[in-house]
Amino acid sequence: MMQLLSEMDGFEDRGDIRIIAATNRFDMLDRAILRPGRFDRLIEVPEPDEAGREQIFRIHTRSMSVDDNVDFGRLAAMAEGASGADIKAVCTEAGMFAIRDDRTEVRMSDFREAYEKIQTEDEDGDVSRTFA
Repeated sequence: MMQLLSEMDGFEDRGDIRIIAATNRFDMLDRAILRPGRFDRLIEVPEPDEAGREQIFRIHTRSMSVDDNVDFGRLAAMAEGASGADIKAVCTEAGMFAIRDDRTEVRMSDFREAYEKIQTEDEDGDVSRTFA
């Protein structure tokens, strides 16, 4: 942190240089880094709403063979509080369930089981994901 602040303070005007930083723990940032003049803009990207989660499920499953009975709206409602990365993890795990069962299509039950597994891992402290 101190090195970053030192480097930022030492910048001279060099033209079109942009620094982009990202965190999912804004609450943990030192106030010194947020002081005026450090970053010109702070942009918050909130958790996706239900329509956003549905779209994220569709994006992460578009290269998968998904059963016609998979209801993306229900998946989005089930995953309330999930981030895009959380949803990707659920999709990946659902695909793994289908592969383990030697199937070519991912079923709704695979998504439910994957969601439960990801939540269980979070509760056990094995994975740093947080669902509501």
